[in-house]
Amino acid sequence: MSTWSVTITGEQWAELDGHLFPGDGDEHGAILRCGIAETASGTRLLVRDVVPARDGVDYVPGRRGYRMLTEDFVLNNITVCDDERLAYLAVHCHGGVHEVGFSGDDFASHVRGYPALLGISRGMPVGALVFAKDAVAGDIWLEDGSRVEIEGMRVAGRPRRWLQPAPTLTLSGDPTYDRQSRIFGDRGQELLRKQKVAVIGLGGGGSIISELLARLGVGHIVLIDPDRVELTNLPRIVGARRLDALPWMSDERRPSLVRSIASWLRTPKVSVAKRVIRQASRKIRVTSVRGSVADRSVADLLLDCDQIFLAADTALARHVINAIAHQYLIPVTQIGAKVSVDKSGNLTDVFSVSRASTPGAGCIWCNGLVNPDRLRIEITSPEQLQRQRYVDDDSVVSPSVITLNAVAAAQAVNEWLMDVTGITQPYAQTSWHQMDALTGEHLLELPRIDQMCRECGSRRFGRGDSVELPTR
Repeated sequence: MSTWSVTITGEQWAELDGHLFPGDGDEHGAILRCGIAETASGTRLLVRDVVPARDGVDYVPGRRGYRMLTEDFVLNNITVCDDERLAYLAVHCHGGVHEVGFSGDDFASHVRGYPALLGISRGMPVGALVFAKDAVAGDIWLEDGSRVEIEGMRVAGRPRRWLQPAPTLTLSGDPTYDRQSRIFGDRGQELLRKQKVAVIGLGGGGSIISELLARLGVGHIVLIDPDRVELTNLPRIVGARRLDALPWMSDERRPSLVRSIASWLRTPKVSVAKRVIRQASRKIRVTSVRGSVADRSVADLLLDCDQIFLAADTALARHVINAIAHQYLIPVTQIGAKVSVDKSGNLTDVFSVSRASTPGAGCIWCNGLVNPDRLRIEITSPEQLQRQRYVDDDSVVSPSVITLNAVAAAQAVNEWLMDVTGITQPYAQTSWHQMDALTGEHLLELPRIDQMCRECGSRRFGRGDSVELPTR
């Protein structure tokens, strides 16, 4: 049977947790309206709206149990769910910590009410969640009358959290990771083993990220890049060999047929990355695709990831990954390095960037990081899509050096590592990092949020499978 889980953003979780547990020790209620994502690993309910129930107005003394949501409050919300094709989840809290379950009265109320709600919702899932501090249980009713429990709830914020009905995390204590588990413990190491992380673009920055993830012990790594290794890639791609680039066949003095054959025989960048991962650990599951996230079949591989690292710099890749991040509530970190040279050959900018974005906290469209003109060109021209460059003039190859990529990759992976293992402090802000190699400055920028943005706002946010991705 497919597993079911719930995903909520950090901002939404802060609102819900504060409403359910204000410190009075009493029971409180709410409703979550959720998009749906059916993935290879299971079904995810994506929290689109948190609707707190006002005590004494929407959440009142129950006729059979302690408290209940009023009929008007339920009807208003189930109607919205029907109109927008969203799942409906009623929420309340119990006492206790780390473990929770529904009471007999809770289950009885589900039996009385949820068949009728399924009729109103025209088959969209309806159900309930019950929370204790650091725990959640769920009872989901489906159109065919069957019921499923939720596996847990992921909080896609800072720090990341995974809530379950009761603690079930098995600690392996693998001695391979003894030195790093001394920082975040065996529990943190097990969390890493359960992560599915994607790396988009396996050039200078992405190849470093993929090796770092492998050395950390991430359980499943997805590698996506359409390109093959070229001679000029060798100084920057971790693990690349001269044999991968076939330089003796690619030489301009060779006949065009030989060079054409070489272009087909050179090693794909994803294959180099996979080789490096296998050298780090044979236990890691690797999914490698020589393709583009602009293609829907490739983008579908990302929809159940826990994290995406974007190290490809095409406008189309940024556009698609940004849509996935906010439509499927998946955190994304975009990295890059830039070297600018003026007409006299003088260096004007040399810096590395790491931009971590959690769903609902602003996007690359809000912050002007997608060039609409380049996006238009790339959508209509496959040749442009293959060019991983940082300058607008496509006849000029941008300078690049592995150390700049390494700075950005280390910052990105380290920030993600602290979040996943729970070391990040709850008050930590989502900041974008720019490390200037010319001045030595480390600049922090808070991402802007455009409330009217079509890409991270109401049109796409938390919609899951009900909205088309901007793929080809």
